[in-house]
Amino acid sequence: MVSRRVRPSPLLRAIERATTAMTRRALRAGADAAGKAAARGVEAMSAPYRLPVSAGDWIPGQAIGPAGLRRFRLFRPADVRSSDRLPLLVMLHGCGQNAAAFARSTRMDRLAARERFLVLYPEQDLAANPQGCWNWYDTRSHRAEAEAATLIAAIDQACLLYPVDRDAVAVAGLSAGASMAALLAVRWPERFCAVAMHAGVAPGAANSAAGVLAAMRGRSLPPTAVERGNRPPLLVIHGSEDRVVSVRNAHAAAEQWAAALGARAADPRRVQRGARHAMTVTDWRVRRRVCVRLCEVERLGHAWSGGAAGEHFSDPQGPDASTLIWRFVQGSLLGPEA
Repeated sequence: MVSRRVRPSPLLRAIERATTAMTRRALRAGADAAGKAAARGVEAMSAPYRLPVSAGDWIPGQAIGPAGLRRFRLFRPADVRSSDRLPLLVMLHGCGQNAAAFARSTRMDRLAARERFLVLYPEQDLAANPQGCWNWYDTRSHRAEAEAATLIAAIDQACLLYPVDRDAVAVAGLSAGASMAALLAVRWPERFCAVAMHAGVAPGAANSAAGVLAAMRGRSLPPTAVERGNRPPLLVIHGSEDRVVSVRNAHAAAEQWAAALGARAADPRRVQRGARHAMTVTDWRVRRRVCVRLCEVERLGHAWSGGAAGEHFSDPQGPDASTLIWRFVQGSLLGPEA
């Protein structure tokens, strides 16, 4: 049989062009490891499969759903008892990543070991997308819904096998993973206590592969006016210098979500901690409860804010996105947030 070479998709070619251009600009400005990490991002899929060394257990698993089989890794903190009921955070990787790479970049397992919650890292099958992207956009052919339902099956399996508090399940993702996280929360709002989008495309901005690039560049944004409905609280994190997914998507996602919940925006505030990149934070509230929060991080490109140094799509100079996400999840569980 003659082997057939798989050509890169338009999505990966766009990422390659954007990260290469971003790196050239960064190097000309004498940038640090963040720009260099972006240059190596397209090589991530060939990196060794190496999970972080953590104070807990990495448990392999797999789930079967409408989109077929998807593997996952579950992080369980040490000394968890079967009688415990712990929150579960579902982490969806971006294009050019797998579960191990995303875990190393975000270091969510370290936070989970300290704060005592479970982390589920589903992994895209390369047969479903050769670049490892979640097919969040393919709603016209219903592939997106099939993949989302398969992720729900993985969550159900984790809830069945491990001591999960089913009322404390949240989902977060980077880039394509962020868009898939939003799709999950829109389709099954009752299943999630919170959702976090990091550098993702706004929900409804594309419905086929043909529309993805325009959506990523912010030229095809969904309408802000949507039907009122039940949605979990949303945290949006996005870099102001993202050249892969336009920051316009972050504003569109936040405004659309707020409109669906009938939430009103407060005045933006600028936050900076130490030498980390500053961010502009805008909250939308219903009464005193924060329903939507937008964190636009200055000088951040298409990378996990505050991620591990030397990892693909990871910028250690940004505010710690993992901590921001977990604190937001905690706030959603505790009720009205000051």
